[in-house]
Amino acid sequence: MALLTGRRRVGKTFLLLSAWDDERAFFFTAARTGPELNRRQLLMDLARWSGEAIEPGDHPTWRSVFQLLLDLCSPEPLVVVIDEFQYLADDERGLATVASELNAAWERRRAPRSFLLVLAGSVVTTMEALAGGGAPLYGRFHWRGRLEPFDYAHAAEMAPFASPRERVEAYAVFGGTPRYLAAVDAGAPLADNVARLSLSPRGEVRQLVETALDQEEGLREVIKYRAIVRAVATGQTRRNEIAQRTGVANDAGLRDKLTRLVDLGYLAARTNVDAHPNEPVTYAVADPAVRFHHRFVEPHLAVLDRTDPRDFWLAYVAPRFASFVGPEFERVATQSYDRLRATRGYPLVERWGRWEGRDREGASLEIDVVAPLVDGRVMTGAVKWNTSPTDIAVHFRHLAMLERAAEAGRAWAHAALRPDAPVLYVAASGFEEGFVDVAGRGGRPVIALDLDDLFAV
Repeated sequence: MALLTGRRRVGKTFLLLSAWDDERAFFFTAARTGPELNRRQLLMDLARWSGEAIEPGDHPTWRSVFQLLLDLCSPEPLVVVIDEFQYLADDERGLATVASELNAAWERRRAPRSFLLVLAGSVVTTMEALAGGGAPLYGRFHWRGRLEPFDYAHAAEMAPFASPRERVEAYAVFGGTPRYLAAVDAGAPLADNVARLSLSPRGEVRQLVETALDQEEGLREVIKYRAIVRAVATGQTRRNEIAQRTGVANDAGLRDKLTRLVDLGYLAARTNVDAHPNEPVTYAVADPAVRFHHRFVEPHLAVLDRTDPRDFWLAYVAPRFASFVGPEFERVATQSYDRLRATRGYPLVERWGRWEGRDREGASLEIDVVAPLVDGRVMTGAVKWNTSPTDIAVHFRHLAMLERAAEAGRAWAHAALRPDAPVLYVAASGFEEGFVDVAGRGGRPVIALDLDDLFAV
């Protein structure tokens, strides 16, 4: 038995339909029509697939339906997929009953054979609860997984623009959601794609982003969720700021909504790498397509209604686009390191982080990469979305910031100043000649990646 979850439009159904041929797999997608209609539809679909005469009236309960599925006579191995499993019941309480019926049928199945039952669904919290402690199916799943949006490299396979820079820019606009990327025409300029898909009032990606939260099951106050995402996108990153901007009470209800948005991948919760447990969490928009929408579309709806989207790109988006891509390039940098690590022998990262704070004089400090390693060292570094090669001054400024952080009492900064602590630099336009040699004097490990590295096979 397997469990696959993931938010809408990440490609769960496509993946499951593509994994096995029709002769080996019976595939059923439940609809939001109620348990009884889904039960009858499943039995009718099963009769067509198997060629057996099946009367819905002979199987009035979910237990009898599941027993029928588990006893199917067919070529082995057999795969049964029930997609949108949560629709087999009206609510979570009803779904627990359905799961209990499945568990009872599973215990009574015939002698072991090659059989795979896959339960899939887009109501992530509800579906993952099926495997939780105390749930009827607890301990039954041999495999569990959540399908996430693509990283930058896989997104580039769906939107294979000619230049590495455009591939990163495309990821910054459309993110890794396959449904969004499927609409991209990599044979046309990126600007034309953005204007057509994301800026135009009729843009396919724009309409999908605008309705994304409406499509998520289980969000009972969608207007509040949408307001929360908009507040974070416009710079209200702490809970009290979000509450003030949205008018939502700063209580457990807001905390639960933020947690739900993080679980679904719309927001990310961030703390400094050495944050105290009681230190306030800051939030950021995690989905690049949502971030682009709230940065360039949502505040300018009236203008976009009466303006050619290509003109809006030239007049407004293009001059601000590089500064918008920069934070997304930091996400790409960490993804690229993890992608290249095994083949290049880079040290294994315990967790990725960054650090923002002040030195002893009260001056602000911001370090793009602060990553404790599993071997006890601390790797730090900088990420530059630039158009000219990075010079060695970047390295010396980085060391100076580490010294200031160490003087302010940051233990990780002391560890990062050790001669054996690696530094990571990711620069879109590469590095000036001799950068790595100078930065690595004294034996310090230096990892320097440019755009060509990021897309190396």
